[in-house]
Amino acid sequence: MTDKWSSPIEVGFGVWGYRTITGPFDAMICLTDLWPDRRGAHFISARSACRGAIAGRVGAEQARSEFLAAAEEARILTH
Repeated sequence: MTDKWSSPIEVGFGVWGYRTITGPFDAMICLTDLWPDRRGAHFISARSACRGAIAGRVGAEQARSEFLAAAEEARILTH
């Protein structure tokens, strides 16, 4: 749970504002609690990669890449 990404991602959720996602654990919370569409292929891949990173089976940067793809798929603003 302590793995952090090389650089955090700011994710915009409209009226809920921006959230700073610093690693797989933060991303998992975001995917679970705030994600607008949980049916996309990239969402499923991101969730799996974040779970794997938390468990130590997947690299944190791979989870970051999957998370960014899921955000693009869901048309969520990032920076």
